[in-house]
Amino acid sequence: MTGGPARAGGRLAALLMIGAFCQTGSAGASATGPDPAVPAQGAAVQAAPARPDVVTWGASADRMGQGTPDRGYRLVVHTSVAGTDPRVRLSNAFGDRPLTLDSVYAGIQREGAALRPGSNRRLTFDGARTVTVPAGATAWSDPMPGTLPAGSNLVVSLHSPDAASPATGHGMAMQTSYVAQGDHTAEESAAGWTDTTGSWWYLDSVAVRPKSRGTGAVAALGDSITDGWASTGDQNRRWPDYLARRLRTAGTEVQGVADEGISGNMVLADGAGQSALNRLDRDVLSQPGLRTVFLFEGVNDIKAHTGVTAAGLIAGYREIVRRAHAAGKCVVASTVGPFEGWPEWDQAGDAVRRQVNRYIRTGGEFDGIADFDRILRSPHDQARLLPALDSGDHLHPDDKGMQAMADSVDLASLDCDR
Repeated sequence: MTGGPARAGGRLAALLMIGAFCQTGSAGASATGPDPAVPAQGAAVQAAPARPDVVTWGASADRMGQGTPDRGYRLVVHTSVAGTDPRVRLSNAFGDRPLTLDSVYAGIQREGAALRPGSNRRLTFDGARTVTVPAGATAWSDPMPGTLPAGSNLVVSLHSPDAASPATGHGMAMQTSYVAQGDHTAEESAAGWTDTTGSWWYLDSVAVRPKSRGTGAVAALGDSITDGWASTGDQNRRWPDYLARRLRTAGTEVQGVADEGISGNMVLADGAGQSALNRLDRDVLSQPGLRTVFLFEGVNDIKAHTGVTAAGLIAGYREIVRRAHAAGKCVVASTVGPFEGWPEWDQAGDAVRRQVNRYIRTGGEFDGIADFDRILRSPHDQARLLPALDSGDHLHPDDKGMQAMADSVDLASLDCDR
């Protein structure tokens, strides 16, 4: 689901990026720290660079189906925290063979697929222009000299001569990106980018080195509500986007925000993407500079009518908390919102939701709580969304609902150390 053409970032930010990306100097070799995170099902994730990087954008990896050789993707992503020397992480997490990317560039969006003149810069990997990512693995680029402002529309252009199925990416981007036949990655004009895509391909993280060494990040682990379904496309109105803008205005140490939602995702079972339990390490705990996991999942487990109980879902939450705490991360959890009026709603499922929410509010096992249920529900029928915040399907909030959720988060709860 996408809207019209993607908007460019603010003029000042664009000019800053142009100047920064035109700086001279050679990129350093890609660095890897010890003990890389290893997610479920054997997919090896390269460790975050051994420097004080912080994720400025992230999207959960998923199986995308058909990969096409000699195709280019021009991917538009929106940054959260500012910093220098940006890197990107490319993912072949779901591939069954090595993936070669022979040309990768990054610049700033002007309009649509067109880039700001002079902003498009080649990325290297261990000093090389070509990178081959093993099946099930990821690869960080070398740092690109310059400054990447917060709130920028960064554009990563990549081309693969040999892509094949299955591809890795993020299906529901809520953002228009662009497709080309052949390698047009070095071009700043939109001429070669003749098709569009509503997905992100092979890219799952962007990191920067922030000005302050104390800067950290939060990763939102969620489903379609976190992924932004029913928010306005190309406008960055998912609730994590609103949260990022609040954090930037407040000037807290937590500035980076990674949106790790997958539409239809569940805590306990694979289906629409791997379960939250199975993708926690790869999508969340591997993000550089991560300080806090924001857990907002469970409605899909409940409404799937697979026999999931409150006790079973609570056990899943406890496992996420245990693993996040073992990695030195804090966990903030939100209550599950109401959804009466959605076709899968029934009283038995709503009883499970209420039991789960009681545990989240009173169990004392999380480092912080956000109560999205209280924010979103109608005072006249607590099983239903407040009509003013309902997108119309009775499950997904609209733009106002997304902002209300983000506005309700206690920012101090995200600034947590363990």
